[in-house]
Amino acid sequence: MGSAFSPSEDRTARAVIRDEALRLFAAHGPGAVTMRQVGAAAGVSAALVVHHFGSKEGLREAVDSHVLATFEAMLGELAGEGGAVSLDSEAAGSLGEAFLRHLPPDSPMPAYLRWLLLSGGEAGHRLFGKLFELSRATLDAMVAGGTAAPGRDPAARAVFLLLNDLAVLLLHDHAARVLGFDPLSADGMARWAPEMLSVYTGGLTASPADPGPGPDSGPDSGRSHAEGDPS
Repeated sequence: MGSAFSPSEDRTARAVIRDEALRLFAAHGPGAVTMRQVGAAAGVSAALVVHHFGSKEGLREAVDSHVLATFEAMLGELAGEGGAVSLDSEAAGSLGEAFLRHLPPDSPMPAYLRWLLLSGGEAGHRLFGKLFELSRATLDAMVAGGTAAPGRDPAARAVFLLLNDLAVLLLHDHAARVLGFDPLSADGMARWAPEMLSVYTGGLTASPADPGPGPDSGPDSGRSHAEGDPS
């Protein structure tokens, strides 16, 4: 894991307060967290939180800026020549897999990202715009390389691919509960990737080249199948 993505590198009082605010905001939503709670979590007084950030809005802006800077740094590292991510069977998780690979397992950033993108705020709009630019550049590079078709509406296709990537990142905990494995873990990716790639390359009528373990291998897969598939 690169230190560029580790919030623990900066341990100034301001950074500690910001990181604790991020953790609480991710768990409860910014609107439900008070300055006093942030101060208690950081081991400082609410007055010191106000001293560093001025207000609750100032603290939220600092958290948003930190999260944006972290994800933009990751996007910059992920981007290859021409600004496109290399998508192949070794990295089939695309953006979602790469984000979790660069963040600690207990990072609050994926949960906060979920809130950021769904809240309708300027920071979420900015980040989604960056992600769209990367997705569009990736699709353009794949079209140029002969590994993808642009479709009738390349912009819509790029957004479709991006939403699938983000869904894995933002909802992987729910997926893990019903599947019995985390699709972003190393073992889970071995099962997830063939299914994802077969749909992308051949549509829903295609079969994976290497289906891996059967659907009954997960601890809850039998129950999930029975509940989720009436057939």
